[in-house]
Amino acid sequence: MGDLITEFVDKKIVKALENFLECNNEDDAKKACIQIAGIFGGDKEFKKISESKSEEEKKLVESFNKNLILLIQKTWVEKSDEALKAQVLYQLEEFSKQFDAQFYTISYSLFFSILDDVVYLMFGNQSKAKDFLDYALRIDPEFGIFWWYVSSLPRESDWEDTKCRIAILLGMYFLANY
Repeated sequence: MGDLITEFVDKKIVKALENFLECNNEDDAKKACIQIAGIFGGDKEFKKISESKSEEEKKLVESFNKNLILLIQKTWVEKSDEALKAQVLYQLEEFSKQFDAQFYTISYSLFFSILDDVVYLMFGNQSKAKDFLDYALRIDPEFGIFWWYVSSLPRESDWEDTKCRIAILLGMYFLANY
């Protein structure tokens, strides 16, 4: 994966993600995520969003919710996956409550559970394959880069609230604009 991602992403962005994963303070986490947001076309906009609970963040969360609900509802699934679809919509509602209440460490793992399920609904068993990232990069580089970001993050973490918040916001940023 390391070599393939550099065909799509500048090495400075790869380093920014490494820095984000290793950093222990809020300023370094924000700086790294703002740099990563550049590959999603919005480093300046994301900087405003990341600063504090703001009107920009509220708009981002609303747009994220609307887009993800629409994506989930519009994704055609096998009859056997209808229950998962309903479960993901419920989880999204719960996630939104937790995130809005600023329980970022609690909402962090739920966010990734939702993303994993949504990607499964979109791609089926292929999303569970070892080479899914390579597949995603080749069929839709923009989504593949997003999935590289998401799959690089730990699903469970002992990060501070502020680092969890910024990690979630960056994932939301991509999905709100996808």
